[in-house]
Amino acid sequence: MKKWSEEAWDVARPTYLKIIEHPFVEELARGTLAADKFLFYLRQDSLYLAHYSRVLTHIASRLTEKEHIAAFIRFASDGIEVEEALHGSFLKGDVPAPEEISPTCLLYTSVLQAQATAPVEVEAAAVLPCFWVYQQVGRQIIARQQGSGNPYAQWIETYADPSFTEATSQAIGICDALAEKTGPETRRRMTDIFLRCTKMEWLFWDSAWYLESWKI
Repeated sequence: MKKWSEEAWDVARPTYLKIIEHPFVEELARGTLAADKFLFYLRQDSLYLAHYSRVLTHIASRLTEKEHIAAFIRFASDGIEVEEALHGSFLKGDVPAPEEISPTCLLYTSVLQAQATAPVEVEAAAVLPCFWVYQQVGRQIIARQQGSGNPYAQWIETYADPSFTEATSQAIGICDALAEKTGPETRRRMTDIFLRCTKMEWLFWDSAWYLESWKI
């Protein structure tokens, strides 16, 4: 029998393939991405990570296994550190105001926050794409690198770093452990939200590519 994570990735793989083929990701890998698009992405990612870290903390408060609790607390702390690093290295302290949140960023964070009343297994599955997709994208970009001089190398290396790969593996393992102890209906909901949030990852890249704004 397949692990839950294997089943979920099989379902989400077509979306992931569209992510790595997205022009934002392709130009990021080549180092030719327009600076305004990258800055837009970073500002929205900074807003996203602030919400994401709170969701991770909420999951930690609902878990029962000590190792799982400690892992999610660490994930939340790491998310805050990444946000601060973005501010210091790329945003130069230019912290985006909450009202600057884009429609897609607001949608994604709202989807995550809405899982607070779902079973904890479902809430944990909702945050997994942010780990897994970024780890895979970072790995793919590193594999495509030709020479040096990519202005976005520091960002790329963050998500291709072995420590992030280890955190991703831990998050996957925890979701698998939770899935093993739950019933088929909750397991199905875990897969559904995993796919939905993987699609949100695609929308997030796409919104940065088009410099998304509120139409009204």
